Amino acid sequence: MGVCSSHVQEYKLFFEYYYRISRIAEHFGSRPNPSAGCTFKPVRGDSRPMELRRARQADSPAIRDVARRSLRASYPLDAQAITNAIEEWYGEDELARKLDDPDHVLLVADHAGQVVGFSESIVAAANTATLLWLHVDPAHRGGGVATDLFEATREELGHLDVGNLRGRVLAENTAGNEFYDHREFHRVGTDTVEIDGQSYVENIYAEAEQWGREAVEAPEDRTVYVDHDNHERGSRAPFHVVFTEREGDAPYGYFCSNCNTLANAMDSMGRIECESCGNVRKPVRWDAAYL
Repeated sequence: MGVCSSHVQEYKLFFEYYYRISRIAEHFGSRPNPSAGCTFKPVRGDSRPMELRRARQADSPAIRDVARRSLRASYPLDAQAITNAIEEWYGEDELARKLDDPDHVLLVADHAGQVVGFSESIVAAANTATLLWLHVDPAHRGGGVATDLFEATREELGHLDVGNLRGRVLAENTAGNEFYDHREFHRVGTDTVEIDGQSYVENIYAEAEQWGREAVEAPEDRTVYVDHDNHERGSRAPFHVVFTEREGDAPYGYFCSNCNTLANAMDSMGRIECESCGNVRKPVRWDAAYL
């Protein structure tokens, strides 16, 4: 049985299309490596996929640029304050330190080779983590990038056996606070963050209204309990109060959530400095009784 030339041309076009689609699917990870920790999602209104992956050192300039654009769009901060803050948080050396820290999780949203957003989280204890920042370039907001980054962050933290997630967002960021409200997170407290020498209030969100205490190992084979609902301000991250018993009131010291270590050395003025990372707690009252 003969085949007309028009049908032959149609078959050629079909197989060429099928071959191209197969190559594209292979290139963009239709069978991703589970150990790579990355996912691909379509961008709304754009046929090109967005890759959600761990940040790399080569992403440093793009991360700083996204943070700069995001802060300018979300907060009434002057340009110099934003520049100083970004250099402090995401300068080359500081970002390299965070990328090497297994308790720091930085994910980027890579759209067609361009970083359009990133999230920064830190594992605060064996089963808990805090989402510190979630930045999306204003030019790419409204397309689901923040939601995809949030979901990818939770998935990545799940691979680290983290079951409890908290979020921190500046009180002035209306959209950021609504982001957690829409996900039925509870506002469980406030803290402050210092940006270029000025203090700003941060709202703290959690999936549960109370977290309770978590057992951690202390020196001399002793078990103590970090109270996730009781913390005090530190220069880099909060210090959580540590107790000797799960239900008791006898204090043991503090837990530095910046580097996940116990800090129980206090000077005569009630000042605590974490020996591992330099996080400093400056008390507003006399509280040497904690030790």
